Amino acid sequence: MIDISERAQTYFRKLLAEQGGPGWGIRLRARDGGTLKGDCELSFCEPAEITGDEWVLQCEGFNVFVDGASVPWLDGAALDYLPTGTGQALSVRAPRLRGETDAAQASLAQRVNRVIEDLINPQLAQHSGRVSLLEVGSDGSVVLAFGGGCQGCGQVDLTLRDGIERTLREQVPEITAVRDATEHAKGENPYYAAHAHGESALR
Repeated sequence: MIDISERAQTYFRKLLAEQGGPGWGIRLRARDGGTLKGDCELSFCEPAEITGDEWVLQCEGFNVFVDGASVPWLDGAALDYLPTGTGQALSVRAPRLRGETDAAQASLAQRVNRVIEDLINPQLAQHSGRVSLLEVGSDGSVVLAFGGGCQGCGQVDLTLRDGIERTLREQVPEITAVRDATEHAKGENPYYAAHAHGESALR
C-alpha cells in the first residue's frame, strides 16, 4: 500500500490542472530498485501511456499509476507535500526502495560489498576497472583489490582516496580505514614496464 497525503494530492491536482490534459494522471516508478542507487521518479501519465500492468491508486480527481515492476520497491511508501526552509516540497519515503540489506543487522562485509557492487564498480567499469573486497578487519578496516584497467593504473591512489574511500565511509560509517592490497606491477597497465634491456622504469 502507498499512502498519499491530502497535501500531496492537492499538489498533484494543481499540477495536473496547470500542465496536464484530459484523463492525465501521475506515474510513480522506482529506478534502480533494490540497490543503493534506488530512487523514485514522478511524471505525468497520459491515457495513451497506460499499459495495463500498473497498480492504480484512485485519488480525488485523478489516478496515480505505479509501474508494475516498481511495486515491490514502493509498497509501503508515503508521499507528502511538506514545508521547507524556502517553501514546500514533495517528500517521498520508500523504506523498501533500496532493498533489505540496508537493515542494521546486515554484516559489515555485506554492507561494504553492496556499496562496491551498487555504487563503486559501475563507475570503475567505465574505465574497464573493478574492485573487490578481500577482508574486513575486526577494527573496521577494509582491504580491497583492484582489477581490470585499475590494476596498475597510475591514478589508483587518487581513485582509492578521493573516490572509493569517501564513498565507503559515507555509506558505512563504521569503516575505520581502507587499504589497497593489489599487486599493481602485474596489472594490465602496470606502474613499471620492462625496457628492451631488461631494466624497469616508472611509466
